[in-house]
Amino acid sequence: MRICFLGAGSTVFAKNVMGDCILTPELGEFEIALHDINEKRLEESYKVISKLNEKYKGKATVLKFLDRRDALKGANFIINAIQVGGYRPCTVTDFRIPRRYGLQQTIGDTLGVGGIMRALRTFPVLQEFAKDIEEVCPDAFFLNYSNPMAMLTGYLLSNTKVKAVGLCHSVQSCVPRLLKELKIDIDPETTKWDIYGINHQAWLLSVNDKDGNDIYPEIKKNAKGRNPTLLALADKVRLKMMDTFGYYITESSEHTSEYVPWFIKRINFLYWAKYLIPLNEYPRRCRVQILRWNITARKIKKGKIMDHKLSSEYGSRIITGIWTNKPYNFHGSVLNSAGLIPNLPREACVEVPIICDKEGFHPQTCKPLPEQCAAINCSNITPQLLTLKAAKTGKLQDIVHAVAMDPHTGAVLTLEAIEKMTRALYKKHRKDGYLPEYK
Repeated sequence: MRICFLGAGSTVFAKNVMGDCILTPELGEFEIALHDINEKRLEESYKVISKLNEKYKGKATVLKFLDRRDALKGANFIINAIQVGGYRPCTVTDFRIPRRYGLQQTIGDTLGVGGIMRALRTFPVLQEFAKDIEEVCPDAFFLNYSNPMAMLTGYLLSNTKVKAVGLCHSVQSCVPRLLKELKIDIDPETTKWDIYGINHQAWLLSVNDKDGNDIYPEIKKNAKGRNPTLLALADKVRLKMMDTFGYYITESSEHTSEYVPWFIKRINFLYWAKYLIPLNEYPRRCRVQILRWNITARKIKKGKIMDHKLSSEYGSRIITGIWTNKPYNFHGSVLNSAGLIPNLPREACVEVPIICDKEGFHPQTCKPLPEQCAAINCSNITPQLLTLKAAKTGKLQDIVHAVAMDPHTGAVLTLEAIEKMTRALYKKHRKDGYLPEYK
């Protein structure tokens, strides 16, 4: 078996997913084929994963490739973790230009103008991936971890023959974090819950303890408690959304604040402070990660071996379930073409329960979402679908349509400002070589 990792220069994430595979004895002997276009980062990841394999007496053969087709050749599983354009110049551009027009973002990688631009940069690269996959490993399963999750996974499933699924860790961390931040003394491992919707905006629709008792009333009561934990203080946006709309959302408050029109206003500093909204958070994280990585890279150079414990990522468990034909249940993003969530558009990419086995992925049909939840999802789905349309038509005005329909952008900027901002972003990314021509 061969597992190909695209974007292996993301060393910490590659370590987590590949380390999980190394710690999974059911996989037996297998190959890890690491690929990246950055030779230095590829070499660093190769050293880390090779050392892990050696330390934990793994049965993997670790290989590295600058040539993508060589890495993909004969692959059974492909893990995608690329970021086209990186922190510089693209993330800097995605935040700096909108800020000139008065539009503030927190993360900017999933929706909003930042997510739209990142998707448009990544679509051509995914098309190249798909061409290679269809030629050298057409039966491989593609596990997409790159954001913007819904748009990228939706693009692959709508425009290629690649057998893809989108994966995120926000679903499996949702209930454990919520119980911890609200001081509810229940082991999350014993709970049963229903979660579905779209990536980064799936809804915790029910949650019960081991005896079948509904925990939601206690959750909502504790959310209004007078002595909140630090975790709850940092989660005010999601807790307010739950208070208003009745259900908790899977993704963090810093993400959620920029997916809806109610929290980040142009001049409302007191409101930002009330909900502890960390504006320009993602660029800060990038700078911190770069500093941390420089320290880690020095340790690698000195030959220090990093430790690893089994993570909560789905990747290794999905691979094991398919390879050993032991069905595994997880949540992932797939097309809604079969009406998996009946009251969301069929063209949408939705996040639902999925069972995998040797035959592949089997998404499960869900009940209709509460109407208010479906409406909020649709406000995010519309710009996602318009972004996919723009990639097909090659029209710059279609990108403007997508940005204009983003809930946060539309709540802050005028149509005139939106068009100017979108064209300025397009011009800069085009100049830097990260966008094809749009007319």
